[in-house]
Amino acid sequence: MMRRDRLFLAATLTAIFSADFYFILLPKLRSMGQGSGHFCPCGPINLTLPRHGGLATPQLSNWTSALPSDGTTSEPADGGSKLGRLFAHPLYNIQTPVLGLEERLLQEEQLMEYYRRKVSHWERHMKLYSEAAAMSNITVTEHEVTFDPGASWLKFHLGINRYALYSRDDPAIPQLLKDMQSMTVVSSDYTQDEKALKGACDCTQVVKPSGHHLKLALKMQNFAKAMFKPMRQQRDVETPEDFFYFVDFQRHNAEIAAFHLDRILDFRRVPPVAGRLVNVTGEVLQVTHNEDLRAVFFTSPANNTCFFAKCLYVCKTEYAVCGGPDLLEGSLSAYLPGLSIAPRISIPNPWIRSYTFTGREEWEVNPFYCDTIKQLYPYNSGNRLLNIIDMSIFDFLTSNMDRHHYEIFTKFGDEGFLLHLDNARGFGKHSQDEMSILAPLSQCCMIKRSTLMRLQLLARPEFRLSDVMRESLEGDPLQPILTEPHLLALDRRLEKVLRTVQRCVRRLGEDEVIARDFIKSTATSQTATETGKVR
Repeated sequence: MMRRDRLFLAATLTAIFSADFYFILLPKLRSMGQGSGHFCPCGPINLTLPRHGGLATPQLSNWTSALPSDGTTSEPADGGSKLGRLFAHPLYNIQTPVLGLEERLLQEEQLMEYYRRKVSHWERHMKLYSEAAAMSNITVTEHEVTFDPGASWLKFHLGINRYALYSRDDPAIPQLLKDMQSMTVVSSDYTQDEKALKGACDCTQVVKPSGHHLKLALKMQNFAKAMFKPMRQQRDVETPEDFFYFVDFQRHNAEIAAFHLDRILDFRRVPPVAGRLVNVTGEVLQVTHNEDLRAVFFTSPANNTCFFAKCLYVCKTEYAVCGGPDLLEGSLSAYLPGLSIAPRISIPNPWIRSYTFTGREEWEVNPFYCDTIKQLYPYNSGNRLLNIIDMSIFDFLTSNMDRHHYEIFTKFGDEGFLLHLDNARGFGKHSQDEMSILAPLSQCCMIKRSTLMRLQLLARPEFRLSDVMRESLEGDPLQPILTEPHLLALDRRLEKVLRTVQRCVRRLGEDEVIARDFIKSTATSQTATETGKVR
């Protein structure tokens, strides 16, 4: 009797296992085998992402490899643009609310009146300076300045709203990039933060003031203004291992790449940046009205025109940057509207690092640090904390450890977006991923649904992040902007971001981790490939 029961039990278990294998496990193995031929090492976590207002959600059954469910290959079937296809996707065509007066940063009449006064002031200044220069026998190169109310930089300023610096399909942005690459420079000067130093820097400080980074403000013929950061480091040189993040070089190509990455992530919180070869003699030295800037120019033994920073502790020729003999490549970042017309405030990052050789901040030793932050204003309500996490993901992808502050426009209050400024310390190391940059995400275990879905989309072979970045950067005149190892590092880091979110979902559940933030999608998606490269 006992022997018969055992046989019956064994037969029953065998039947159950066979049915489970045939109807459940075998179909899963087949579907995974029909993908790219490899398994996700983290296991198949399947989130059911609901539709939001008609938005078609991508079927991403795998968090890290994110294989397409329809079996598409990594290359477009027609050999077309991956970037164009990405920007045509419904996730990149989400409709924002109709913008009222309070949602726009500036009104047209207000902006035009402000800059007409600035033009009048410039003309008076130039007249007086020309007279003084003639009396002192100083040669000044003068260019005609034309204020154009339809200029691309003015349209960029007028397009800033509560949700982003520019809209996805704003034609003023590609035009502004072209203008910064080619427009005649009529004036050069130190930036405001360098002027505030007045040449006096405390050499005992571990973190040096920004005045030694060789930033210049260039004014264009149509009255546009851009910040010039010259090349300090070759693209294939990694940051030395012994360098602290706060003494790392500022890289012009990092500024350019950060703008393109920010646009691809659909944050649109980095002002437009373009690369340019600048003639440091004709476009800086001969057009500056600042005698202090003139004084730091010299000719090197190789007959190259060089200049160095104003700050006293680097007023040495070994810290200089040089043209070849006059041309020097650098990044040009479009200026935001002046603080007098569009005030901004700078706020310390809750996850700020210790800018000392030995110190550590609380978040570095307390894994429950985010619980405290969640109780503090303005992180206890609204989107501010979620925007901080967006910023940390952006910085992790670029490997920028120097995000000590962030800025917001005061007009938009607590619900305004964060500006992702000063990205020149990114892309220093492609062989290392600094996981501590992701502390806001890993400690808070929160992420916007829209951010997550775009990250998952960019992990799919047909929209691979490194591929769309490579394509986007091809439009810059200084290409290649990033070396291939840096591009491939983006894919590796993206996978680590998705793994971090996955661990949070496993621990806390999807409802606790993923914040709903979708707005109704547009009725028709953008399909023009040519617009993909300029948005």
